Amino acid sequence: MDGWLGVVIMIGLGIGFAATMIGASLLLGPKNPTPEKLAPYECGMPAVGDARERHSVQFYLVAMIFLLFDIEIAFLYPLAFRDLRWAGFFQILTFFGILFVGYVYVWRKGVLDWGPALRRPRTQAQPRKVA
Repeated sequence: MDGWLGVVIMIGLGIGFAATMIGASLLLGPKNPTPEKLAPYECGMPAVGDARERHSVQFYLVAMIFLLFDIEIAFLYPLAFRDLRWAGFFQILTFFGILFVGYVYVWRKGVLDWGPALRRPRTQAQPRKVA
């Protein structure tokens, strides 16, 4: 228990200091709230609309695809710091090939198209006239 005594003392001092500063702020701090100070602040712009409005599924798809590609690119860092020669070269080519196939798949599915003006209408096969 002798090794933990210093840790317990530091945790106690940290909690005590934080509680003292918060209490001093509440007791000694100015208390003159105005409607402007109580208004929610978001990036310097006044809040407009409801915070619970629905977003398009397209937004979430693009966010997930961004995370997927971002994490896959993070796997390249270990390869950059090793001397892999030709084997490493082909590993990286294979990796980028898989990334490219995934990107083309997402692009062809139309996930990256934003808004109705950019979306191409699907063509439906016209029924043949039987004579």
